[in-house]
This record gives sequence, C-alpha cells and structure tokens, in this order.
Amino acid sequence: MPETIAFLEPKQSVLARRAAIIEDLTELLPAGCLISEKRGLVPFETDAFIAYRQVPLAVALPETTAQVAAVLKYCGRYGIPVVPRGAGTSLSGGAIPQSDAVVIGLSKMSRILDIDFANRTATVQAGVTNINISEAVSADGFFYAPDPSSQLACTIGGNIGMNSGGAHCLKYGVTTNNLLGVRMVLFDGTIVDLGGKALDAPGYDLLGLVCGSEGQLGIVTEATVRLIAKPEGTRPVLFGFMSSEEAGACVAEVIGSGIIPVAIEFMDKQAIGICEAFAHAGYPMDVEALLIVEVEGSDAEMDAMLASIIEIARRHGVSTIRESQSATEAALIWKGRKSAFGATGRIADYICMDGTVPLGQLSYVLNRTSEIIDGYGLRVANVFHAGDGNMHPLILYNINDPEDAARAEAAGNDILRLCVDAGGCLTGEHGVGIEKRDLMLHQFTQIDLNQQMAARAAFDPQWIMNPSKVFPLEGRPAA
Repeated sequence: MPETIAFLEPKQSVLARRAAIIEDLTELLPAGCLISEKRGLVPFETDAFIAYRQVPLAVALPETTAQVAAVLKYCGRYGIPVVPRGAGTSLSGGAIPQSDAVVIGLSKMSRILDIDFANRTATVQAGVTNINISEAVSADGFFYAPDPSSQLACTIGGNIGMNSGGAHCLKYGVTTNNLLGVRMVLFDGTIVDLGGKALDAPGYDLLGLVCGSEGQLGIVTEATVRLIAKPEGTRPVLFGFMSSEEAGACVAEVIGSGIIPVAIEFMDKQAIGICEAFAHAGYPMDVEALLIVEVEGSDAEMDAMLASIIEIARRHGVSTIRESQSATEAALIWKGRKSAFGATGRIADYICMDGTVPLGQLSYVLNRTSEIIDGYGLRVANVFHAGDGNMHPLILYNINDPEDAARAEAAGNDILRLCVDAGGCLTGEHGVGIEKRDLMLHQFTQIDLNQQMAARAAFDPQWIMNPSKVFPLEGRPAA
C-alpha cells in the first residue's frame, strides 16, 4: 500500500544542505524547539492516516508567530518544502512530511489570548485544542460549536486547515461558519491579519479561501472564533431501524420537512456493536441501524420537535425509540459515538472515508457502499454525520497484508467516486491531503483545478507549502 501514492521527488539540493539547514534553524529558534535526530523525528513521520509515512528533514516547534515567520522566511529563501502540523489527527495524510521538508508544528503555541463575551469571540493560538475553548467559556454559559470526534486532541490550526466539522455541525455549521479572523504567516515570512471580531470584513473574502486550504496558502498562528450561548436544554434520542435504507430515508424526510435538530448521527449494525463494546452506552443491539438525534431548547420546544421526528420515524418502520433520562446517560450516548474511530481501531486496521452525498441519495449510497465492500471481500462499519450527508465508512482490513490493504484502498476510492457520481463531493471535513489527491479529477475538470492552483500560487509561487498534497502531481504548473 505505501507504494500506491506518489510524493514529489525530494530536492537533492536541499538534502545536500541538511547539516547547514539544521544549523541555521537552530540559530532561529529557542533551545528545545528544533528536532533533527532520527529518533525524535520518527513520531512526525505520519499522522492518523497511518498507511503512509516519511521521516522529515527536521521539525521546528516555534513558540511565537515571529518565530514561525523567521523559519518560513528562511525556508522560502532557499526553496525548502514546509509541512504545517497541528496535532497530527489528519485522516487524509495532510500532515505526512517528505524527506526534504521541514515540519512546522504548532503544539507549543497553545495559549488562549482573549475571551470577549461582549462580542462573543475568543482569540487563541493555533495549537489550542478544540475542546479547550469550550472548557474555558463553559462556566460563563458559552461554547465553541464545531466538535470533531478528535476534539480532545485536534487543534484549531488543524481544524482551520481542513475546515473540520463534527456531530453538531448540522445546526451550527463547520469551522468556516464559526471562524471570524486569523493571523497567518506566508511562505516568505510575511505576517498578515485576515478578518477580525466583526461579523464581516471589508475586501475580498480571503478568510474563506484560507479555511480549508490545508496549509498550502500559509500557516495560521492565531484565530478568532465565534462563541455561542449554551441552549436551555439538550436531549439525545436513540432511534433503531431494521435496515440502513430505512434509517437513511428517515433522515432525508426529517431534513426535507424543515426540521433541523442539533445533530443526526448514523451507525450501522457493525458500528453499533463496536461502539457498545467500548462505551457501554446502552445502544440497542437488535437493530440494523441506529440514529442519534439530539434536539435542544426549552422542554416544550424539545417535546414538540421530537414529536414531529418520531412521527416521521414511524413512517419508516422505526423499531426502537429511547430517550436519554439523565445527563449521565446522554454523556454515554455521545461517548459511544465520539469513540467510534478509536473503538474500531481496537479490533482492526481501517481506512476512514469522508465523502458527502445529497440526503435524497443517502439510502442508495449506503446500499451501494455495502455492495462495493462485499465485492472486495471486506467489512465496513458505517458511522457518520447523517444530517448533512457526510459519510464516514470505516473499511476494515489488515495493514500487514499488502493484498488486503490494496483491496481496502481500491474499495475506498470506489466509494468516493460513488459519492461524487451521486451528486456529492470527495470530502466533507477530513480534507484531500494525499488520500484523495489523485481523485480530484473525478470531481473537477482540469480547468477547475487550474483555477484553484492559480489561487494557490498567488500565495505561494514556489509551491513549498505542503507541496505533495491536494492537487494531482500531473498537470501542475512549474513552480
């Protein structure tokens, strides 16, 4: 499997100067902020997309925006590739380095700089974890809405790079809907501020271009994000169905009727068993598919919304309806869902897909996904954000069996093509990275890609920022 995705050929001129580069970077950074020994570099050779790995030339761990700028200015001057890295939770290989690259990790930049309740904003360094923002403002009745499953570990810088979402993105949106401003360092060390605390900024929407750019336009070192007031109450409810198709049709009708719960999460039978064995959340084990539907508001509002959802669910053959009866039970329900990826890793290696589909195509895509997986002789656990059609099939395989690994990757590619052909797209929140890079021409024409690459080159004309990612290696302009 590691041979199936190509990286750019390393620059021999950079490799030949490795000792000098490390010496120069040592002078630019404080003691303890540069890793150059092989043993220290190994933890940075991959991210959560573990099928591929390469040891970087060096790892810089700056503590300030000025230090990031100094390293980027140096790398830009000598054409040294740079790979930005947050917490390394990328599931698309977005933070996997290459042998001639300097990884710039932002883990030391982990301070909350400002909390402004009057304007309902928080300004944080890029290395702050997602969950820490909500924890910092919880006592005052606020939270930060995007909540990826890796929110205990993933950082805001990485969330911005991949435009991360989470279970509650159905109502509150993904990172781009909750991001107001960034401080970013360009390839040549220039520091720019985009957006701010205002709801809208003058000029071109460069902030919208940066969010989801996967570290190819610059390195975000600070971010200003939106804070939201906590609702009066929340209530997750479990809905069990005897088929995935019925569950998918229920989701489509709920959203089509104009009802927008906080979250609608889907699990198939394989995922239910895996998550229940780990979290003991009380999931029903006699169903083929499970929806976790969460509503919020006053008791009267939640009762009214749930009554409408239950009526729709009954039209689709719902066999189990179970409301959480306490805060502890509600926490367990979400623990099971948010532990899905880790729990699956206990029983098998897996590839996690990230295609999105229109809700009207959900049942069809679920059925075809099963057919594709069966055709390759593999197993799949489906667990995903059903409310916005963001599919996360976990394809189970043996990473130590090259043939099994090749089948898993081929099956994943077929599923992503299926999502596009059904009217969706290659990624909802995990990014393109290297995983989906060579499928970009299935989604876009070469003209489309040329326009995107032109925008990228306007920020980084040398193509040193995360250069092996996102765009197919063939058809790129000369740097």
